[in-house]
Amino acid sequence: MGAKSLGIRLPSAYTALVSGTPKGDGLGADITRGALYLLVVSSVGSLAYLLTNQTIQSQIVRWAIATPNSVWGEYEFWKLLTSPLVEIEFISALLHAFMLWKFLPQLERWWGKKRFLLFALYTSLTGATVGTLVGYLVGSGDAIVAGLSPFVFAGIIAFGRVFSNQKVQFFGVVPLTGRQLTIGMAGLALVMLVFGKRWAHGAAMVSAMALAFLITEEKFSLKLWWLKRKQAKIRRKLKVVPGQPDDDPGKRWMN
Repeated sequence: MGAKSLGIRLPSAYTALVSGTPKGDGLGADITRGALYLLVVSSVGSLAYLLTNQTIQSQIVRWAIATPNSVWGEYEFWKLLTSPLVEIEFISALLHAFMLWKFLPQLERWWGKKRFLLFALYTSLTGATVGTLVGYLVGSGDAIVAGLSPFVFAGIIAFGRVFSNQKVQFFGVVPLTGRQLTIGMAGLALVMLVFGKRWAHGAAMVSAMALAFLITEEKFSLKLWWLKRKQAKIRRKLKVVPGQPDDDPGKRWMN
């Protein structure tokens, strides 16, 4: 049963994330405007860390990087928003830049800039929150949860869901469909989580990927479930009375 049959009007941002309509926002190159914003901001934050001395790096970690102890022990919750914009590993920074330039802009062309940036916000915030919380619970209090990896992996999952049958040349070498890419990246994230034993970082990626799956799957959507629950709650406050003789036949709802 879909949302329309229930008389539910879903928010426009959510419906576009589920289905979407193609929107052109290109710059004449591969990258789109929203992806360029993310690339510039994350590059500035990452280079500020990677190209500076240890003293400045320690200050960046102190004020901008999320760790389980800093977030859940010292209640520095603003780091859940700043930490995704700083990558502390050079190879990961290059990978994020490549994905934002060549791959993820296809989602923005489909959803539009605003909804693409909302997706980046939701997945990054979820990843940072869950990653630091898991690290806090398993005793990895000093583990760093930073960078756009949760958003990038979530974007790959979303791409595979939205463009499931589209052919993809991953890094120009491996021919895959969008669905196969989704399965492969999900498996890679689980392998990194289990064998790498970086529980906080792995939990951040897995949670963001799970959110991407839910966002692009209306049937299992938490948002739709909440709207159904809200509608049922409203109906419980109403009662049915028979129609009056002078009125239209049938029943009426009264508050």
